[in-house]
Amino acid sequence: MTSILSAVAWPYASGPRHIGHVAGFGVPSDVFSRFMRMAGHDVLMVSGTDEHGTPILVAADAAGVSARELADRNNRLIVEDLAALGLSYDLFTRTTTRNHYAVVQEMFQVVHENGYMVERTTKGAISPSTGRTLPDRYIEGTCPICKYPGARGDQCDNCGNQLDPTDLIDPRSRINGETPEFIETRHFFLDLPALAEALGKWLDGREASGTWRPNVIRFSKNILADIKPRAMTRDIDWGIPVPLDGWRDQPTKRLYVWFDAVIGYLSASIEWARRSGDPDAWRRWWNDPEALSYYFMGKDNIVFHSQIWPAEMLAYNGEGEYGGKPGEYGTLNLPTEVVSSEFLTMEGKKFSSSRGVVIYVRDVLERYQADALRYFICVAGPENQDSDFTWAEFVRRTNGELVAGWGNLVNRTASMIHKNIGEIPPAGELIEPDLELQATIAEGFDTVGALIARHRQRAAIQEAMRLVGEANKYITDMEPYKLKDESQHARRATILHVAAQAVSDLNVMLSPFLPHSANVIDAIIGGSGDVAPLPRIEEVEDLDGGPGYPVITGDYSGVPEWGPRPVRVGAPIAKPVPVFTKLDDSVVTEELARLGVEPEGGDTE
Repeated sequence: MTSILSAVAWPYASGPRHIGHVAGFGVPSDVFSRFMRMAGHDVLMVSGTDEHGTPILVAADAAGVSARELADRNNRLIVEDLAALGLSYDLFTRTTTRNHYAVVQEMFQVVHENGYMVERTTKGAISPSTGRTLPDRYIEGTCPICKYPGARGDQCDNCGNQLDPTDLIDPRSRINGETPEFIETRHFFLDLPALAEALGKWLDGREASGTWRPNVIRFSKNILADIKPRAMTRDIDWGIPVPLDGWRDQPTKRLYVWFDAVIGYLSASIEWARRSGDPDAWRRWWNDPEALSYYFMGKDNIVFHSQIWPAEMLAYNGEGEYGGKPGEYGTLNLPTEVVSSEFLTMEGKKFSSSRGVVIYVRDVLERYQADALRYFICVAGPENQDSDFTWAEFVRRTNGELVAGWGNLVNRTASMIHKNIGEIPPAGELIEPDLELQATIAEGFDTVGALIARHRQRAAIQEAMRLVGEANKYITDMEPYKLKDESQHARRATILHVAAQAVSDLNVMLSPFLPHSANVIDAIIGGSGDVAPLPRIEEVEDLDGGPGYPVITGDYSGVPEWGPRPVRVGAPIAKPVPVFTKLDDSVVTEELARLGVEPEGGDTE
């Protein structure tokens, strides 16, 4: 059994999340975590809402509330949405807990003591109209290197180079379009050049492992070539105080939101351990060199997970150019793999809440089944290239694959057993077609499992659905509904037993992708209906005296082993109801109308 950390990107609490977010970090991490638990590994899946920084203040001002009130409101919305989607977090928390503050400040102090956090004067961007600091990512302009017009103040997504806002040609605020004012200010910088050699050796090892997606390792090594110190404090009053004399009490100096957010993976693990009753339990995932850690996010966050966060851990461990020694958390494990998805667009356009080009998770789950959305993300999402969400494709895949394929197999199998026998029959003598189907599905566990383990979830679910097709073909070829003579009943019972076993096995195989329907299907074929444990929301008190908040957690210890799950002979089978909801074609027109998008081909009758 291996300890596996599933570290999931922290959704930003400036507003509710859209389906592009959960396609990048949410569903892929959950499929992987569910499979790894079933494969017998000790999984810790953690995340939370990222709640500091200027964008929160901007959104709070627009809403007429305080930053804390906005963070509280959106934290609850995001918790409810991710739990409804079935994401099996061991702990989904937030960055405004006192536990998180303490962990972040410990990290900063040790990195500073080891010599990797240096103080210097720099130019900071200020909004002339508000006097508020503009974070690097809220400044856009033309890249001085490749001349890309949409470069940000921290990096250019086109050429991958690290930038400062003052590097940009014609810089402008993303908030209101005004030209920022640059003033001198004092800040702490993470001395990335002093960590570059250690980072390079680590990335070389990751490249040699052959497990990272090529775009991630290539991008990560490219940005290493021109590495520069990076500011880790900001002129802002909403964030974690700098834990040093002369800085601690300054009301407008706070740690950079991206410094505190990535440390959330560690602080959430520590909070989970403290809540479990074993405060040191987190060390199995963070200090054991045999443990594995996988970080899930969209491609715009690669730099923070393949450079900034590893550099912070190397600095904390004392493994850079200046040496040093670890603090109370010991030597921390660097990421085993950074699993980055590409971008999901919508009806051919980039998601943009401000422009109304958006589908919020909550809106989808209010109108459609959670597993229909999960299925689309798994089979057609942005795994290794950008992909497009269209309502026409969502309807086509739901009806043509979930309903007509998997749902049909479950329904026809259960209906025939209910009508002809009433319970799961025992198998008689198996003939070649029976044995072939059983062997094919058994082999599928190895194939599908290996694909999930390598983060090739699209290929994995496609293989599982191919096996669904094989099982449907088996029933069609065997024609049990024609075996009506009493002398044929034994053979009919055997066919229906084999079909029920196929449904049971395929349900296990599909359960990491489709947990809600997996429980329904398990109950339909005589099981207990708990093949895929679902998360729950708990209201908790802050461990260190702060305000209470909701968390996502769950008990996932009861998952079945990854492999065939024998049906229970004699289990009564009731007349089934459809597992998946067939969608009317009018869904496309209705949803496009909500978006203000013209259907292809113009008006429809």
